[in-house]
Amino acid sequence: MTTFTEPASDEYAMIYLENTDKELPLKINQNTRYAYFKTVAVGGKAIIQSCKDLHLSRTICYKKLRPEFADVPIEQKRFLREARVSALLQHPNIVPVYELGREAKGHYFFTMKLVHGYTFREVLDYRERYDLKQLINVMIKIAHALEYAHSHRVIHRDIKPENILVGPYGEVLLLDWGLAKVWNPDGTSVQVPSEVTKTKSNKKASTITDTEKLQGTITYMSPEQIQKDPNIDYRTDIYSLGVILYEILAGRPPSIKETVDEIIQETLHEIPANPSTLTSIRIPNLLENTIMQCIAKEADQRIQSCGELIRLLEEDWS
Repeated sequence: MTTFTEPASDEYAMIYLENTDKELPLKINQNTRYAYFKTVAVGGKAIIQSCKDLHLSRTICYKKLRPEFADVPIEQKRFLREARVSALLQHPNIVPVYELGREAKGHYFFTMKLVHGYTFREVLDYRERYDLKQLINVMIKIAHALEYAHSHRVIHRDIKPENILVGPYGEVLLLDWGLAKVWNPDGTSVQVPSEVTKTKSNKKASTITDTEKLQGTITYMSPEQIQKDPNIDYRTDIYSLGVILYEILAGRPPSIKETVDEIIQETLHEIPANPSTLTSIRIPNLLENTIMQCIAKEADQRIQSCGELIRLLEEDWS
C-alpha cells in the first residue's frame, strides 16, 4: 500500500540540546522572535511562509496578507476570523494556531503548526496509486473535524481538496477557515461581504473562487450556497464533502463544465451521473449511495450530519 508522504528529513527537523536548553533573552522583543523566513505558498490574498521561532527553537508556519490586501478592512476581517476560528476549534484534524499579532508596520499575522505533506488535490492527481480505503479514511478524518466544528456552531463553507493537507505521520488537517460562518448567541449572523464583482459568464471556472458575493469555490458549492440562502446550515459542508468523495470514485467532480454559469446551472438543476458509470473501478453500492445522498439538491434529502456520514463511511462497504 502506498503511503501519502515521506517523513521530513531536513536539518530543521532534528532536535539538539542547543535547541532545548538555550536561555531566553532578559528582555523579550516580539519583533525579533521570528527569523529565517522562506515562502511556502502565495495564495490569492495571503502569503504563507515557514520560519524559525527563536524562543521555542522550532520551525513553524507564518501567514500574513499580501501587501496589496494588508490594509483592506474586508480582508483584515476575514483574516482575523480565520485565525480565531482555527484557534478556537482545538481538534486533531484542524491545524493548531500558536499566535495572532501585528508586524512592526501594524499588519496582521498569525502562526500555526507547519506540516510537511501534500494537499489532497495533489493526492487526487495520482489517486490510482492509493487504495480506496486510504482515500476514504482521509475524508473520515475531515468529517470528524467538521462534526466538531458544527458542534461549536461553525460552518467551514470552503471545503475542497486544496484545503486538506495530508502529512507523513498520519496527519490530516482541514485548513483555511477564512469563509467560516459563525452566529451571535441570539442566532443572528453578520456576513463578511465580498468585494468581487460579477465574473463574465465565459470565464473559466477553474480560475474562479468568488463571483458576485458567492464565497467559496464554485465546483464544491452546495445549491443553497450558490443561491446565497441566508438560512444556510451545516449541510452545505456535507454537500462539499460529497463532491470530494464523488471525485475520489469517479476521478472528476460532478460538474466538469468550463464556465461559472454552466457549473451553476448544472449544480442547481441537473442530477449527476452515478460515479460507477464513469469509471471501470468497482464501486461498492453502499459507498456510492452514501455519496449520492450527500450531493442531493435539497438539504433535507441529504445525510443530515457528519456523524451519520462517518458511520456510513466506516461500515464494511468493501
